[in-house]
Amino acid sequence: MTFEEYVAARGQALVRFAALLTGDQHRAEDLVQDALTKAYLRWAHIRRGDDPDVYLRRLVLNGSRSWWRRRANRELPAEAAPEQATPGRLDAEAAERDALWRLIRALPEQQRAVVVLRYYEDLDDAAIARVLDCSAATVRTHAMRALHRLRGAYLEGVTP
Repeated sequence: MTFEEYVAARGQALVRFAALLTGDQHRAEDLVQDALTKAYLRWAHIRRGDDPDVYLRRLVLNGSRSWWRRRANRELPAEAAPEQATPGRLDAEAAERDALWRLIRALPEQQRAVVVLRYYEDLDDAAIARVLDCSAATVRTHAMRALHRLRGAYLEGVTP
């Protein structure tokens, strides 16, 4: 598979993954662009490996971590004042989904990455462990802690 074919087939999935990690579509596009630039230079080596998706997801994840480490990038998006939604309406469901995403974005980085990779990218523990460069047991621990934290916050109605 050529680099262009890979980007055409998997580019949007990488942007979606980055957007779920960061909560910011524009930053996600920048992260994926940076990751693809790095991958292009090593594509011959990457495509010979076991799974190019793991390598690219790791590049995106590491890029996200590096962005937050830079001193100049400490801004946080301001939360808009939530409107009260009427139960049973479509906007009520959207408001509930937005509240859940605020809770997910408040998770520690590793826990958030595990939630996104498991429930949105539909990866198993072994694949997530390869992306995060940790053991499958560590993945399960992060998932358990994340779900416990999300359940508690969601049931209490607490939003960050």
